[in-house]
Amino acid sequence: MRHDTISDVLSIIKNAEMVGKKECITPASNLVKQMLFIMQKEGYIGKFEFIDDGRSGKFKIELKNRINNCNSIRPRYATKYTEFEKWEKRYLPARDFGIIILSTDKGLMTHKEAKEKKVGGRLIAYVY
Repeated sequence: MRHDTISDVLSIIKNAEMVGKKECITPASNLVKQMLFIMQKEGYIGKFEFIDDGRSGKFKIELKNRINNCNSIRPRYATKYTEFEKWEKRYLPARDFGIIILSTDKGLMTHKEAKEKKVGGRLIAYVY
């Protein structure tokens, strides 16, 4: 039984990347879809498509072998836009290397976009 869809998706992607697969299939949700759009825009994954299986559906994701590590952040810490540097030091290996995905009032976005827009939110995941 799955409780945290984001953790499941990111672990499936990470394991498939480590083995060297070219694609993987993950469970679908609207939050996962938005997260995959961000990862695609940043160049970590290729195209992805929705597969309707009569239930919640699945995503078929094309992998580019660019992900070193990705994981969800639990608990979902609330943060201000002035505190991003603290979280970058904690979750990312180097400055300007990787992204932290967070949920804001204006939707899901990376920590870089949130700095520009000066909005805070809750930390969801990191990818590098």
